[in-house]
Amino acid sequence: MSLLTALSSGTTGLEASSLELSIIGDNIANSNTIGFKAGRAAFEDALTQSVIGGTGEIGLGARLKSVQKILTQGALTSTGLATDLALQGNGFFVVRGNYNGQSASFYTRAGQFTIDQDGYLVNLGGLRVQGFSADASGAVAGLPGDLLVGTASAQPQQTTEVDFKANLSSDAPIQTFSLTDPLNTSSFNTTVSVYDTLGAEHKMQVFFTKTAEGQWDWNAMVDGAELTGGVAGDLTRVANGTLTFDNQGRLQSQTQASNFNPIGAVNPQPLDFNFGDDLTSGGSGLLGVSQFASDSSATFIGQDGFGSGQLASVRIDAEGFVAGIFTNGQTRVLGQVAVAGFSAPDQLERVGGNLLQQTQSSGQPVVGAPGGGGRASIISGSLEQSNVDLAQQFVRMIAAQRSFQANSKTITTADQLLTELINLRR
Repeated sequence: MSLLTALSSGTTGLEASSLELSIIGDNIANSNTIGFKAGRAAFEDALTQSVIGGTGEIGLGARLKSVQKILTQGALTSTGLATDLALQGNGFFVVRGNYNGQSASFYTRAGQFTIDQDGYLVNLGGLRVQGFSADASGAVAGLPGDLLVGTASAQPQQTTEVDFKANLSSDAPIQTFSLTDPLNTSSFNTTVSVYDTLGAEHKMQVFFTKTAEGQWDWNAMVDGAELTGGVAGDLTRVANGTLTFDNQGRLQSQTQASNFNPIGAVNPQPLDFNFGDDLTSGGSGLLGVSQFASDSSATFIGQDGFGSGQLASVRIDAEGFVAGIFTNGQTRVLGQVAVAGFSAPDQLERVGGNLLQQTQSSGQPVVGAPGGGGRASIISGSLEQSNVDLAQQFVRMIAAQRSFQANSKTITTADQLLTELINLRR
């Protein structure tokens, strides 16, 4: 009977409107959830019946076909926290671990990450972020895996070269240098820190003595307590040489010899003292040490060594490279965050906890570096907000409410007609 069909159609309409209200309520509830993507109800008409003795069909109501994910970009909010990451474009972060009793890879747009007690980059649920590891030189390679960044340390590097830029006063008196009284028998001195193979720092004093017009001796000395066979408290020479200048104050030539043998070293550590581009070697004689009438002073002293260091902080760039900044001032790439792309990302399955899971309809994940292959780039120190538009959701809520009321009217009308039909027997 068509009246019973009307009741059934009205019932399916009520159910459809209720489901849409549930979806809208879920969207509104997650309007402040990081990385959340709104859902949209997609309805279809139910099976129909043919009209007896005529043409056409009578519908049997509506039903929910699917809940479609709206994957539009959410607004980015700056947080200033280096491990907060946002995706700009298509793709998902990959996290792996145990969630609700299932150990698998999950996908998320929520980049609220931190470093756990074991040094792994993890989300707030403890699932480990997947990425590409880097070797000791900072080169990234290999297959994606748990991204370990918090236990790195910087190995020391021994000093091999010391660079000087200075002026030695042409008015300095001529004198003879004495190893036993270097301070009073030198015209000028300065200090530089050098590092041995173990990363130990050594304060080295370099003494310059004018021995003739346009000629200088230099002697590098350290405390004997830091040298094999040395005497604590006695300055011991570890390198020396000569500098000559022309009548225009330019560095004419330079010589040097070194015998730096710190405690713990198997062999003497070679040191190259660079005082500039002397004329004899084809240089200008003005880019290092010069001899002019102004006071003696050093304008630059540099060396290429450093001690060991511990991880102080990290930073992540748009390509997902995680760089560690160490206490010795060095910076090294520790790894690279991976991003996954899908051919049908709206078919991923929600499993809670801001996580999505691969399905047969979504296709296989294509995991690679951010910014390549159509994958999103990474914005460090930011989070992607929910893409829920509250104004739009409230408009949809009003429409769903009216639909519910209209379908309930269909049921009450059919009920009234059935009552009239029953009353015909009276």
